[in-house]
Amino acid sequence: MITEAILKINPNAKVSVSGNDINTCEITWHDGTTPISKADIEAKVIELQSDYDALQYQRKRAEEYPSMADQLDKIYHSGLNEWKKVIKATKDKYPKD
Repeated sequence: MITEAILKINPNAKVSVSGNDINTCEITWHDGTTPISKADIEAKVIELQSDYDALQYQRKRAEEYPSMADQLDKIYHSGLNEWKKVIKATKDKYPKD
């Protein structure tokens, strides 16, 4: 996630990162890339993690929804209202918060 954070701060950065802990990792800047402070990188990592965590409900829903083929089959055989019940059950199970 350190490299991802660096690239969010500077999409043109040329960098290599050795290690996963911001406090102990080795960051090598290439091709004249202006270094970014570890404090700024750490702040961006925290922000990205927060954004990721906030969308957990979407990932859980996606895992649980029936396949598109099954959803279309449900609509065809049972109608739109029955399909909505299936989808609503998953949405209720994993609310946006």
